[in-house]
Amino acid sequence: MSIHSENRKKVTVKSIAKYKGSEKIVMITAYDRLFANLFESQVDMILVGDSLNMSFLGRNDTLSANLEQMIYHTKAVCNGANTPLVVFDMPYGSYNSKEEALKNAVRVYKETDADAIKIEGGSDRVDIVEHLTKNGIAVVSHIGLMPQFVRGDGGYIVRGKTPEDEAELLKDAKMLEQAGAFAMVLEGIKTDVAAKITDEISIPTIGIGAGLGCDGQVLVWSDMFGFFEEFTPKFVKKYLDGANLIREALGEYVDEVKEGKFPTDRYSY
Repeated sequence: MSIHSENRKKVTVKSIAKYKGSEKIVMITAYDRLFANLFESQVDMILVGDSLNMSFLGRNDTLSANLEQMIYHTKAVCNGANTPLVVFDMPYGSYNSKEEALKNAVRVYKETDADAIKIEGGSDRVDIVEHLTKNGIAVVSHIGLMPQFVRGDGGYIVRGKTPEDEAELLKDAKMLEQAGAFAMVLEGIKTDVAAKITDEISIPTIGIGAGLGCDGQVLVWSDMFGFFEEFTPKFVKKYLDGANLIREALGEYVDEVKEGKFPTDRYSY
């Protein structure tokens, strides 16, 4: 088990840049103080993802998350995460123009301790990324399979399967880097294409379903720890059988209460 030093310094945008080509970046989602605090001593980055409404509200996609929800959860995460770089996932509809994106990102910075924001989109978002970074907002870009575009795209479609799509992804990545993004999430991209993008841009890439060639990886915690059971994406490795462990512990509690075995004197005043 890998455990970072409890005395490690705060991870910043500048320190993330230094990981490129030297050390793999570990990123995980979190939505509250409790789990952020559990994760904080080991991970480099925490994403407060709009996936929260799929994992915890039972929605079919991420589009229902709104700015108020995301701000609330980011406040909670920041209360539990002192050293990881915390990234705020800008929800669907919150950055349709560069003016709207800046207004909402400024609100995020004022109301939370988030270190950066993440937005989905390729060359169509370049002007937004540039506008944000010129105004002091640190941006993680997100290309490839983009969950906020899933209805318009007709489903969760793996990217980079054709030479034309590969060329488009490479163009997107280079333009977003030039616009000022300091890191980039590559989701649902063919392994060889993601590796090529990683090699051809100077900012770190963080993969999710994009193979080993990226500079780091991110997973949704409820997926990787086996709590979300509705479906398991191909790219998710389950590191814990969380749901069944909870059921077993709950069953023990239920039995002890029903049988009058809990609480004993040890747990009574």
